[in-house]
This record gives sequence, C-alpha cells and structure tokens, in this order.
Amino acid sequence: MTSVTELTTVLLGTRPSPMALEQTGRFADAFRARYPQAVLDIVEIISEGDRHRGPLSAIGGKGAFTRNADQYLLDGRVQATIACAKDVPGPHDRSPGIVIGAVLPREDTRDALVLPTGWPVTTLAKLSPGTRVGTSAPRRSALLRALHPTLVQVPIRGNADSRLRALDEGTLGADVMIAALAGLRRLSQEHRASQILDPAVWLPAAGAGTVIVEHRADDPATGELLAPLTHAPTRILLDAERAALATLHGGCLTAASAHATLDAASGVVTVHAAVLDPAGGDPLRACASGPTTAAPAVGQDAGRQLLSAGAARLLGRPA
Repeated sequence: MTSVTELTTVLLGTRPSPMALEQTGRFADAFRARYPQAVLDIVEIISEGDRHRGPLSAIGGKGAFTRNADQYLLDGRVQATIACAKDVPGPHDRSPGIVIGAVLPREDTRDALVLPTGWPVTTLAKLSPGTRVGTSAPRRSALLRALHPTLVQVPIRGNADSRLRALDEGTLGADVMIAALAGLRRLSQEHRASQILDPAVWLPAAGAGTVIVEHRADDPATGELLAPLTHAPTRILLDAERAALATLHGGCLTAASAHATLDAASGVVTVHAAVLDPAGGDPLRACASGPTTAAPAVGQDAGRQLLSAGAARLLGRPA
C-alpha cells in the first residue's frame, strides 16, 4: 500500500466549467500548501450533463454531472474528484466503491433571484404575473408553485456563466432566473443577486454551499491525504443532510430539502427537512436534533418522520 509520504502525484478530476475550476483552484491551493512535496494535476472531465441540452430527467438527473467522473475514478484514471455536494447523487444511489475524502468549509446555502442586466432591483413577490422564472431544480420549481403561483417556471440548462450570459442576451427562454448565491460568488457575480431568498421559507438543497472531494474506497492512501483537509463542522452538517436524503431515497429529481445547523457550544446538530409538493401544495416538514457524534442518525430521524407523515405520496412512491 502506498503511504502519504510516497504518494507524490495526485490526479484530481473536475468539470471544466468556470465555477468548477474556481472551486478546484481553491482546493488545490489548500492541498499544495499542506503537501508542498506532492504534485496535484487537474484533469478536466466533461460530464453527460455538460453535453446534454434537454431535461436532466432524460439522462438520470444531476447524476449526469458525476457519472463520467465516477468512471474515471473507478478506472484509476484519477485518484480523486471534486464536485458540489448538492450535485452528487444521494448515498443510496452512488456508484459503489466511492467515498467522500474531504469536505471544504460550507459557503452560503441560500438561493438568489437574478435579473437581466439593467433591470431595476425587485423581488419574486413583486414580479408581474406570468413572469417566466428559469430553474430546472425540482425543489425550486415546487417552491415557486407553492409561494408564487402567478409566476411561470421555465426549465433552463447550461453552466452558471452561460445561463447568466443567455439571460442578458434574451436567449435563456426565461425573463429571470434562480441561482445559488455561493455559485454567484464563485464567479464574482454576487452583485447580480436582486433578492437573496430567506432559507426559512425558500428551503435549501441538501449539501448546498458545500464542495466535496471523493476517492475510491480501496485507495486509503488518497483518503489519508484528503482527510486533514476536511472542515469537521461542515462534514457533520453534510453527513446529517445526506442521511435524511438517503432515508427518503431522494435524489436530484426529488423536490426535497434537508438543512442542518450546528450548535458548537452544546455539540448538538439539528436537521430541518421537508418534502415539497410538486403541484405547489403545502410541504411536509420535520425536525430532529441530536449529538454531533450521531449526525447521520439525526438525519435519518428527520427522514423517517417525513415518511411517517406520508412523504411517499409526494415522492411518487407507494406508501
């Protein structure tokens, strides 16, 4: 088995979008600062989701953004891959043999309303009835129908930078769009946020604002390299949120939310989870708390509460 001191070159796979490369660059800086003797080479991997221009549901949801990278990892063409946690399938439908090795500090979990350049600042509540709001996320679509039923949800595709450009050029197919605030910041476009949406009402995605680095389960040397780069509080939050999603058997096409918070003083993690009605009805909500040492169990508790309340119906599964 290769030891940390013997492993001098690591190949890290990433999507080639500007946002992915920005977060990869930040991780690379941290890696090289800790391991100046090692070489970290970046391998750009174009995903199915990058190539496909139709609905993601036709190619298996957001897992389309990770399948090619997973194959590179499992084939040994790279030792690690990096991705936004919210774009990674739930642990119950991940490719077997892949594990999370490092979790970067959580960024902002909130979504934002983005307008074309030159529009006066406004909010979702003030948009005219019939305004076309661009988003392809089932969670965001369900929230729009529930909270702003006079607005029209329009599916959009493309990387964040290309969506912003198309919005300004009038070619996006939507009048305005919803985007992750963390993503806007990574692109130095936070000023494009006309309204930052309240996470207590506009429920965040599981893993929002979190970047993870994965490796093969049978490659402990790479795991040993990555582990010290993990932000422990964020790992607790992520484990709790992904456990809630796994309990629901939810995924990228599920209109669900799991958002964890941490009270460092008391050592308690709390998970607020919800399953949304795709038709715009009232969501089912649950909350669970417990020690940080049992974060996955806390997430599972929240998920089980939702299932007991009838979440299977909203998830489109038999009760």
